[in-house]
Amino acid sequence: MAKLAYKPVGILLGAAAGAAAGLVFKQVWKAAGHDDDAPNATDEERGWGEILLAAALQGAIFAVVKAAVDRAGAVGVRRATGYWPG
Repeated sequence: MAKLAYKPVGILLGAAAGAAAGLVFKQVWKAAGHDDDAPNATDEERGWGEILLAAALQGAIFAVVKAAVDRAGAVGVRRATGYWPG
């Protein structure tokens, strides 16, 4: 039952995590001394190294933020219901 109750919460938290990760990535990219916008894979004026670095950094930040948000959501559900939603 806890798994079923957690589904809508997990979806909302996932969307929030994605948005938060995007904001964090933009700030980290700027702080690293790069342009305001990260390169797209099809950006002709950017090199392979910069594109792959941006993709790896964005993926790592997204994974960490999503894991933190998912874990916090699961802990919150356990505190509220007494059951672990996993």
